[in-house]
Amino acid sequence: MWNSIGARVMVVSAFLALAGCGGGGGGGSNSSSSGSTSSPQLAAATKVDDGTTLGDTNWPAGSTATGGTGQPVSGLNCGPRGNAYTYSHLSIYMNGRLLALPENIGTVEPTMAVQTGCAYPLHTDDQTGKIRMDSSSGASFTLGQFFAIWGQPLSTSNVAGLTGPVTVYVNDGGTLTKYTGDLASLPLPVHGEVTIMVGTPLAQIPTYTWNDPPPFNQQQPIALTFGGTIGAPNWASGSTPTGGTGGPVDGIVCGVGMSEAYHVHAHVAIVRDGQGLALPAQIGIPSACNYEMHTHDSTGIIHIETPSVKAFTLGQFFDIWGEPLTTTNVAGVMGNVIVYINDNGDVRRYQGDPRNIELLSHRDITLQIGQPISTLPTYTWTDEPQ
Repeated sequence: MWNSIGARVMVVSAFLALAGCGGGGGGGSNSSSSGSTSSPQLAAATKVDDGTTLGDTNWPAGSTATGGTGQPVSGLNCGPRGNAYTYSHLSIYMNGRLLALPENIGTVEPTMAVQTGCAYPLHTDDQTGKIRMDSSSGASFTLGQFFAIWGQPLSTSNVAGLTGPVTVYVNDGGTLTKYTGDLASLPLPVHGEVTIMVGTPLAQIPTYTWNDPPPFNQQQPIALTFGGTIGAPNWASGSTPTGGTGGPVDGIVCGVGMSEAYHVHAHVAIVRDGQGLALPAQIGIPSACNYEMHTHDSTGIIHIETPSVKAFTLGQFFDIWGEPLTTTNVAGVMGNVIVYINDNGDVRRYQGDPRNIELLSHRDITLQIGQPISTLPTYTWTDEPQ
């Protein structure tokens, strides 16, 4: 598995070299591409870790101001995330250079009115190129709907601001087909790949297989009951002497009788060599006040209670706890750390700095240390804590 930026650069460089050199194999198309006298071939699949950034950054994260900001778009509503997901993969090339599809297209941050935020049935979580598609309704989606949510143009001469002749191929189950119809009407193939080439077309179309996160353990859901304990004891209760003792920590304040107008809960599971470790109670609750985020029990539930909405991160919580959090060290437990994020079934591996993970309502974060886990835990919020 690749965990370093350097490894990601090597992966992307290998893909680009493969795309341009004409090596590999696979099924070809029967029609020629713009500016080429022969059809491109489908390259041999390259295996990639879920969450790996593919391509160079070209656009900012999220939807644009003219895209999906919470209002209905192309018949799709922004609402609570569904509990069943699949994906389609999109690659965009400009003169042979792969550009990373931005993260958080179609996801809207929480507000005071909607404290859970919302997500469109089509959205991105990272820069893999995967378009997450809510499969709970059985609906199908189009490329045009995704670009409308993104708020970017899509035509035969302009793709998200990239101008020039546009060539599109679809890989659906290993069959590569040139698409010549209306781009907005192109159906997004489930687990298939759409490749858009602006300018010089590729001689070979890259394709990927994924080291996906472990499956959910649907047979044994864990009830998040207020006041309980989940996992084996490993740390003492409360913050450490280097954590929150009453003064501000990373801009997070400790107050008395503070308004809780913004009140949500996230969940963190720490697993060492397959064994769950209980997140301590009373983190962020010194004798005289409560920090805006804290724990009451050992369930792993992090309470976020504050007068106004703002972003809270896992790194801030660990600083209030007074414990380290890196890709090799979780509160003194050493080993290779793999992070999985689950938003009500929308699960993915997180490849960035775990300190930057935002704590959102009902977000489950699993920190795997050492031996890989075979399944991801599932939780039921049976007794919503206050």
